[in-house]
Amino acid sequence: MRLALHSPPHSPHKDLVSAVGWNLCNELYTCSDDRTIWRWNRGGEALSKVCTLEACFTDIHWYPSMSQRQRSGAGTDIFVAACTDGAFFIMSKGGREEKRVEAHEGAVISLRWNFEEQAVYAVAWGPDSDQLLFSSGRNLFIKPIQSSSKQLQWEGHEGLVLKVDWNPINNSIISAGEDCRYKVWDCYGRLLFQSPRADYTITSLAWCPSGDVFAVGSFNYIILCDKTGWPYGKEKLNTGTLLSVAWSLDGTQLAGAGGNGTVVFGQLVDKRIEWTRIIATLENHNRIRIQDILSETAEGLDFRDRVIKMSLGFQHLVVATATQCCIYSVSNWSTPHILDVKDTVILVKQCLRYFLLVDCFTGLQLYTYGGRHLSNPKFQGLRAESFNHQNVSLSDNVLAVIDHNDKKVVRFLDINSGKLVGDVMRLSLDVVEIALNQLGNLTDQKLVFVDSNRDLFITPINRLAAFKLASMVENSMWNDVADVLVAVADQRLVVWYYPHAPTVDRDLLQYVKLTKDCHIGKNAKLQSFHGPRCMVRRADGASISAHVSPYPFLLFEHVAAKQWDQALRLCRHVKDNLLWACLAGTSMAAKELNMAEVAYAALDEVDRVHYIMYVKGLLSEEARQAELTLFRRRPEEAESILLQAGLIYRAISLNIRLFNWDRALELALLYKKTHLDTVLWYRQRYLQSTKYEETKPQFLHFAQQVVIEAEQIKAKIKEEKERERRRSGANPLQAKPMWNISHREMPTLSKAGFMSGLSKLDYNELLSSTT
Repeated sequence: MRLALHSPPHSPHKDLVSAVGWNLCNELYTCSDDRTIWRWNRGGEALSKVCTLEACFTDIHWYPSMSQRQRSGAGTDIFVAACTDGAFFIMSKGGREEKRVEAHEGAVISLRWNFEEQAVYAVAWGPDSDQLLFSSGRNLFIKPIQSSSKQLQWEGHEGLVLKVDWNPINNSIISAGEDCRYKVWDCYGRLLFQSPRADYTITSLAWCPSGDVFAVGSFNYIILCDKTGWPYGKEKLNTGTLLSVAWSLDGTQLAGAGGNGTVVFGQLVDKRIEWTRIIATLENHNRIRIQDILSETAEGLDFRDRVIKMSLGFQHLVVATATQCCIYSVSNWSTPHILDVKDTVILVKQCLRYFLLVDCFTGLQLYTYGGRHLSNPKFQGLRAESFNHQNVSLSDNVLAVIDHNDKKVVRFLDINSGKLVGDVMRLSLDVVEIALNQLGNLTDQKLVFVDSNRDLFITPINRLAAFKLASMVENSMWNDVADVLVAVADQRLVVWYYPHAPTVDRDLLQYVKLTKDCHIGKNAKLQSFHGPRCMVRRADGASISAHVSPYPFLLFEHVAAKQWDQALRLCRHVKDNLLWACLAGTSMAAKELNMAEVAYAALDEVDRVHYIMYVKGLLSEEARQAELTLFRRRPEEAESILLQAGLIYRAISLNIRLFNWDRALELALLYKKTHLDTVLWYRQRYLQSTKYEETKPQFLHFAQQVVIEAEQIKAKIKEEKERERRRSGANPLQAKPMWNISHREMPTLSKAGFMSGLSKLDYNELLSSTT
């Protein structure tokens, strides 16, 4: 293979030829230091001089086209030429100068068109300013700033995409195009909402800074929309095409640019929030109307400045204006507590005793409802402007926040000091939503979170022990008067009447979980959950009221007041496994073993009944505490309780029951080797019953050195029992054991069975030796 070359005998150029380039018509354009550009045919014949400039040409490049069908496009007959004076020219095929760009002080040596070059109609920065959203043609693009990251692209509309916006608070994207629709997307390009086709092209849109609403503009009208996409209302105008809309920084006002020269201004009004019997409505920029639907009374609250935020819950209304924060009790609307604020409040979060204010100047501030300042929580990397109702949660004990710099991390801060509590909670996936339960003390505090896979988990905050509750979860919410959890999952409403079950007895979840098909559809959001009434907002904007069983709420009131007899009577009256399971869980958590025994018996959980009876028959309080901790599937903590109490043999036998032979041997060696022969004896009997040969090196080593005498071992066990019986305060919870423990062979129970504190009893000689 070779090239057949030829050169025309006469060249029109008088100096060196610096660059050549073909256009789509197979014509060659050449540029030279003689400051001319010539056009040639494919045969090498110079056809005509295209142009002459004052500077020397250094490079030439035609507008690229990847397809023959694009040759008729508007950009196919232009090229760019670089010059030694630092400028470059965009020129037509005939040599007409379209645009001159003074690019550099020195010569432009080389330049090229981008092969992806198309008209970009709208751009928006991502929440962390590390991504750029833009539209080109029908497509949307998310381009990371880091070159190592992959660009995301998807088809957004059936026509040109004219407008886009990306909200940093809710991380959602809105777009509008010539197909007369607006759409809502998540940050991965998944469609969340699509509007019906409008009469005219959507020409403008913009997010409110808070991320709660956005505005959409078109020919002679503007639409206010919820963040999920459904419209609050459509306002008619006389502005012509609304070309641009913009929100004020506090999110209370809107301005629009009309095609006929009109500027239109708007104010958010008629915003309505509800809590039990109270309805608060923002009538105008500085007036709120309060309605009590039970007493059928109404009052007006007037403020000197415009209202920016308002929150109603836990018997209080918190109103943030441009300069003040007013705190009202629902029982007294005439004398509020008033605080001065230094910057625009962007978030108000309430709990039973406290509330949180967030602004960009002072960050996070915690107050009592009496107006007393508690603390100003801070941590490294805190960005107040990024907080919303999903990434921060407040209880009477602790404040939980998702770390903005690493969304796999959840931080907990003390209410009174504002300092970090314990270690950060680091998870395997990004967390998109968190919620703390509202009742109980710090040791009982639970956190539920939804990760980026939309899975719902619950965990204690003092240790990471996440248990998965549901998948395909839109959002979740705790009840504000009881520890009942509700979630929208897979287009259904799911209620957990006792969500603490995973930390007490996870097998109770099958009884305490209720799934309701309320026809809520996709992308439904929970609005409120007070008592047995739950409000859900569907994707079309309709509100649905769903009611759950009121009996668990009555039961929890009795339990909180330690009225166990009344709780038992309620369960016997209702005769529902749901209620018995709630009683079983709460009584086990409170260590009310007699009540737990009755509740499990009502559920026909015979193995648990027997186990509780066994625990009640134990002599020492430490032994009972260890067994109840083991029941909660925390064997390491159970062992620690026994070791701290000096009950070494019980700690060893606990590990033997869990088939944790290495740890049992380690404890026997660590504590004076008193029970080394005991561990070897039980190991030997276990292998004989399972017909296995010994393979563990340590057991093989000590089996050759230690003489095993069964009678001597039994005597030591008996001595341990007597020593425990003589301990101060040693006394079983019942005068006489209500069941007999068999004295036969070694246990054949599974490890999982022991770890859950269960068996299908009979308990054997090992368990008997610890009774």
